[in-house]
Amino acid sequence: MMGLAFSSNGFTRYTLPETIKALAEIGYQGLEILADKPHVFATELTRPELNAILSALSKYPLKVSNVNANCTTGYYTNPPPEPFFEPSLSNPDKTLRRWRIEYTKKCLDFAKEVGAANISITSGRPSPGCPPEEGLRFLRDSLGEILERAHQVEVQVGIEYEPGLLIENADELSDLLTEIDSPYLGANLDIGHSTVSGEYVPDVIRKLMPHLFNLHVEDIKKRKHYHLIPGAGDINFREIIETLQQCRYSRFLTVELYTYTHASLQAAKESYAYLSPLLEIPTPKSRNGFILP
Repeated sequence: MMGLAFSSNGFTRYTLPETIKALAEIGYQGLEILADKPHVFATELTRPELNAILSALSKYPLKVSNVNANCTTGYYTNPPPEPFFEPSLSNPDKTLRRWRIEYTKKCLDFAKEVGAANISITSGRPSPGCPPEEGLRFLRDSLGEILERAHQVEVQVGIEYEPGLLIENADELSDLLTEIDSPYLGANLDIGHSTVSGEYVPDVIRKLMPHLFNLHVEDIKKRKHYHLIPGAGDINFREIIETLQQCRYSRFLTVELYTYTHASLQAAKESYAYLSPLLEIPTPKSRNGFILP
């Protein structure tokens, strides 16, 4: 049975323990943890902070659907207001690439601590002066080292593609997965990115199913890359969920709404109200006294 999760990158005005409490009270079965500031910047995580996260997960039993290691705004002193994929695993600068490799290993270690089966990463964008073929060589070399750690801690690595990145569509990701052929390397499929690319999402699901570790879900309108609350755009969620059921997908649909940090609770509630009936998730019993600081 599929579970419904929500990404903490939509709750950046809340602490991670507050986010865990809020999502559990709404009824979510899972939580994706943002491996970036303000939640978990893996190289700066302290034992007391980890213990607080583990305590919240124990008190409000949510499974961790994924550790989202796509962006690292925490690397920068004054990051501009957009997601960062750099330093990336395909960056031609070996020092920057090394930093990202080591950071990804830390994220794998953290995922093991919180019981997550997988983390997500991206390829990064093609760099000026570095042709895509060369960037892919850097990416493959980086993944080789990362997959060694993934095997050690038994946590899988899902690559998320996006228009404009080095790996930007399902065919390119499928080719990479065929070439590397590791049970620890697969896909973190964002159905919005697939829609923006003009792909037919059910076909993409069937193509990637043997390697599908997690789904990011949001709505998209007129193929504009702006994450909307499910039901507010053009995506046919019923058809997508039926395809997932036919393919016996049994992991999480993780709602990703970093575009709604100004209205986190409302976005999470509306998403749950729209998606839970499609997934046939029972309505949770009312919990009295729920007050979020």
